[in-house]
Amino acid sequence: MRRKVASRWLAGGAAVVAGTVVALALQIPSASAATNLSLGAGADGSSKASGTSYGNVVDGNASTYWSPSGSTGTVSVKWDSATTVSSAVIVQASGGGSISGWQLKNYDTGAVLASGGSAPSTINFSSTSLKKVSFVITSASGTPRIAEFETYASGGSNPTTGPTSGPTASPTSNPGTPTGAWPSSTGSVNISGTVNVSGTFDGGMKTYCCIGDGGQSESQDPMFKIANGGTLQNVILGSPAGDGVHCEGTCTLRNVWWNDIGEDAATFKQTNGGTSYVIGGGARSGSDKTFQHNGNGTVNISGFYLKGSGKLYRACGNCTTSYTRNVRIDNVLVDDIDMLAGINSNWNDTATITRVVVIGSATICGKYKGVPKGSEPSYLGEGWNDANCKVNRSDVTFR
Repeated sequence: MRRKVASRWLAGGAAVVAGTVVALALQIPSASAATNLSLGAGADGSSKASGTSYGNVVDGNASTYWSPSGSTGTVSVKWDSATTVSSAVIVQASGGGSISGWQLKNYDTGAVLASGGSAPSTINFSSTSLKKVSFVITSASGTPRIAEFETYASGGSNPTTGPTSGPTASPTSNPGTPTGAWPSSTGSVNISGTVNVSGTFDGGMKTYCCIGDGGQSESQDPMFKIANGGTLQNVILGSPAGDGVHCEGTCTLRNVWWNDIGEDAATFKQTNGGTSYVIGGGARSGSDKTFQHNGNGTVNISGFYLKGSGKLYRACGNCTTSYTRNVRIDNVLVDDIDMLAGINSNWNDTATITRVVVIGSATICGKYKGVPKGSEPSYLGEGWNDANCKVNRSDVTFR
């Protein structure tokens, strides 16, 4: 649904906040999310299935992929000169075999940087300078499909930026394990319309409040509207928060907290096939969805705490455009929710889920049949360790 967004920014770079004019000291357009080092790098491997290419894992397009000629094989990212890497993100395309054994290796020395059983999403390891890094599939149920082999100098699925000129520097790239503790607010900022963000907005852990009516109407404006590539960090959204946060393209939400979810905490509208990140933070008091994915590409959620909501994530099942959507959920704590992730299996959506703690009971990966706009999706049932729901029961702890 297209929404009319109120603008409160004035000519000359100022904003109306509680009736006063505030310079944009918190809006730093020069900062950006961490760079995926694989983009522009080379790629090779041990074998490739007909119709696939090594280069597909470094093209930034999740709709293309590489497959080995059988159930095992190696794909590598390489650079002309030594490059420092400390994390990798493996994005799988739907329809392939399920990985049950893997290694990440420093091709230069043969050293194993990390290894595991079920398919990984984010792989963190000691910072290493190398010219070539290899993802080795040692066992799988069939022929896997690797859409992207992303590499980062730090943080992996937790991209970092340098300190901003706002009141607080960026938190570390590792959000830590969520405990259920809620942050203290450092102050309050009153707003009466949508705050537009380009670059990085650091809220200094102040509470921003309030617009909307706190209800479920989708006609409400968002509290923050983030331009493509933007970052919102160190912010507490008070209640009511309208329609939460809108990411117009790919975005990063780092250490953002919602006191009351209202309609949705955040809506992801990206159409460039990229990845948006939710790093740390938390939300509470929702009745339906927390993160709504209307665009395409991937949403990566890590280190997040959710208390009292319908779903942590929902891939839109009746938007105007029927995209394939992917979500990666790792290291989250949820309490009193109905479902962790809802995806549309008929559109080849995927949910890759690891390290989840559930207080109470919840459906972990719910499959729906996506339908045209104007109709309602039908629920098909829960999935475990299959082409759409990439999650093992050992990855989920119920308390």
